[in-house]
Amino acid sequence: MYYSDDIIEEVRIKNDIIDVISGYVRLQKKGSSYFGLCPFHNEKSPSFSVSRQKQMYYCFGCGAGGNVFTFLMEYENFSFQEAVKFLADRAGIALPEEEYSKEARQRADLKATLLEINKLAAKYYYAQLRQPQGTAGLKYLKDRQLGDDMLRDFGLGYSNKYSDDLYKYLKGKGYKDDLLVKAGLISYDERQGVYDKFWNRVMFPIMDVNNRVIGFGGRVLGDAKPKYLNSPETAVFDKSRNLYGLNRARRTKKTYFLLCEGYMDVIALHQAGFDNAVASLGTSLTAGHAALIQRYVREVYLTYDSDDAGTRAALRALPILREAGVSAKIIRMEPYKDPDEFIKNQGAQAFEDRIKKARNGFLYSLEVLQRDYDMSSPEGKTDFMKEAARRLAEFTEEIERNNYIEAVAKEYRVGYEELRKLVVRMAVQAGMATPVQRPKSGQNREREREDGIRKSQKILLTWLIEDEKLFRQISEYIVPEDFSDGLYRTVAKLLYKQYEEHEVNPAKIMNHFTDEEQHREVASLFHTKIRELSTPKEREKALKETIIRVKNYSIERAGESWDSADIEGMQRLMKAKSDLQNLQKLHISVN
Repeated sequence: MYYSDDIIEEVRIKNDIIDVISGYVRLQKKGSSYFGLCPFHNEKSPSFSVSRQKQMYYCFGCGAGGNVFTFLMEYENFSFQEAVKFLADRAGIALPEEEYSKEARQRADLKATLLEINKLAAKYYYAQLRQPQGTAGLKYLKDRQLGDDMLRDFGLGYSNKYSDDLYKYLKGKGYKDDLLVKAGLISYDERQGVYDKFWNRVMFPIMDVNNRVIGFGGRVLGDAKPKYLNSPETAVFDKSRNLYGLNRARRTKKTYFLLCEGYMDVIALHQAGFDNAVASLGTSLTAGHAALIQRYVREVYLTYDSDDAGTRAALRALPILREAGVSAKIIRMEPYKDPDEFIKNQGAQAFEDRIKKARNGFLYSLEVLQRDYDMSSPEGKTDFMKEAARRLAEFTEEIERNNYIEAVAKEYRVGYEELRKLVVRMAVQAGMATPVQRPKSGQNREREREDGIRKSQKILLTWLIEDEKLFRQISEYIVPEDFSDGLYRTVAKLLYKQYEEHEVNPAKIMNHFTDEEQHREVASLFHTKIRELSTPKEREKALKETIIRVKNYSIERAGESWDSADIEGMQRLMKAKSDLQNLQKLHISVN
């Protein structure tokens, strides 16, 4: 839903950023700001800064930054609208009712009802595990060496051996059969009538990132098939776009996920202190899973079973993860089957050692590949190297491809140049080869120059919010149009408008953006590190140089796009050049 600027600003003002973030991070006041350990990356020295004056936070370590909305978007994985609603509730602000079409209202109502039903079912299963009828389920979990805290934290439960217990319970709560079927908890056929989807099973509630129960997995007690059963697809459950344990793992301070095959592996790893374990939900890893993972980390360690099926699953996952921009390593479980069994026998420290020895995913795939070739014969090794070269050719980035060629050459004791030529040849044969585009040196210089100008513009924006006196001096020569197109110019226009209205409020500027990445970038514009300058004279000199650099670049760009028929444009350009000459004589006071 779209909320007005006034509503959004009212919500932000009534939720002081120090008060909100203090509920998540221990902050200590230093000077005019508060500092703490960043909740978005692992660090030992506080680099996470929160400013009550700016109503913004920024981490000088990982670049996370924004206002109070951004923090909840990053920490709780809320959308912008969800963050507004959460903070409005916190401040006791009534938001306007959302207007839906009839169809949209029906879909929203159905989802809300299904979530209510799932929550009730989860509570019912949880209670059943602790009743006499749940003895078998509790014994199974205790035999798997799970502590009471894990049973509680993951909400584990039990579905009774009678096949209509949950049905009777939910009917007693007033829910109709068609809704229970849509929730995936009840099945129906002409022979058996209505019956519970899950019975005589240990139950694993599946939660989304906001801790809402969206489905269930059940492990049968006995020899019935299937051994594991998952909820069907529903209006709130898409198994190809959710991961078991993500609601807990997303808060890890580690920079990678441990990707498992089963629920028990995830719980066993969390119990052993590995709070970054997740698993796909009874299905092979999908592009949807990989895209979800990429929102939180850029690296995963695959902890799949050590049998042939686990190996095949790992090999299928590798290209999917790579396509999503996630690198993967393989943790070897031998002589044990899975992480759960490994930890029970060797403990957490031994598993940590295995993580440190994890195999690069691509090199592992070649290790598996070579089992199909007679590496002791010249012909077998040649055929293997051809297939390896074909796979190497699939790397589209030249630097990455060359790095892997170097690694493979070293691993299999072949010449780097010979292997590189083979990769090129295999790429040509497969129709994958494209001419290498080598940027001209002039292009490189121009890119570096543009990066330098953007840095200068960021420095100016950071300076502009610090001191109104500086703004008055700078704004005589630099206008919003002097900033680069896009985000920089938009932010500059909003800031200049705030100065005109005598209301400088950088946190409010962020209300104009709803995307988390945009929030990060805007925050960085106001938190640019400026090298320490010991004297006012040095600061004045640096500021003057920055202004001249930004203005000169703006004039050059305007000159390149100037139409010779545009007389007014020519006059503006001439005036700008004159102002630039005056800038050389400008004295700026920073006192």
